[in-house]
Amino acid sequence: MTIDRRELADFLRRSRDRVRPQDAGLPAGPRRRIPGLRREEVAQLAGMSADYYIRLEQARGPQPSPQMLAALARALRLSTDERDHLYLLAGHRPPAARAAGDHVAPGLLHLLDQLPGTPAQVLGELGDVLAQNAMARALLGGVCTVSEHGRNVVWRWFADPAARAAYPAEEHGHYSRVHVADLRAAVGRRAGDPAATRLVERLRGASEEFAGLWELHEVAVRRHSRMRVLHPVIGPVDLDCQILLAPEGDQRLVLLTPPPGTDTADRLALLGVVGTEQFARVD
Repeated sequence: MTIDRRELADFLRRSRDRVRPQDAGLPAGPRRRIPGLRREEVAQLAGMSADYYIRLEQARGPQPSPQMLAALARALRLSTDERDHLYLLAGHRPPAARAAGDHVAPGLLHLLDQLPGTPAQVLGELGDVLAQNAMARALLGGVCTVSEHGRNVVWRWFADPAARAAYPAEEHGHYSRVHVADLRAAVGRRAGDPAATRLVERLRGASEEFAGLWELHEVAVRRHSRMRVLHPVIGPVDLDCQILLAPEGDQRLVLLTPPPGTDTADRLALLGVVGTEQFARVD
């Protein structure tokens, strides 16, 4: 990433103009010519020299460090989106967003309920099933939440042979690599996270297949794919898997939709009629 000095300078000037002195704890003063902060005041609030800040606004300063950008974001009272924009203009990766964790936003839960004919799930960044609608339970079964990783799709894939029964045997190898590459990307984003470290350690101890694939260090965020599910009532169905990220970034909405030109929609409609109680897999 490279610094965009011209855009950075313009953003700093306009952000400074939007901050009223009283909002930053400074006296407005009777002889103030501008409604916003002076450059020297921004420098004072950020704990840097006035000359350094002036050069930034003149598009001729050095690349600010992440620590300096954090101080500027506080001084200019930037929102989270504005702070991230500041980091990108300065050629740095924005700080990690606040994680949503296991809490699923009410809006996402409402959306699940509004998709009665479409299997849909909300997954955590490491693969934990946080919520699913009735159609997803009917198609894929419910999830076990008793054991530590019982609701984790990667753990179930490698540690529970029954989890693979819903997918063609010739595709198992492909899905194994997809799971591992996606988990590797998530672990990289959560460097040092105890939950991620514990999950990987347990998987490596429980599955030689996982351990071997993990050593390949393949990385690929799963975004969309075509999959086939073998259901005991409606038979094999082809589905397009679309994955949408929630704004927090550590949750994803997974939609399984019928591909055009297939009879999947009719089969899902049949599944919706027969319901979940009798035919869903028992975990």
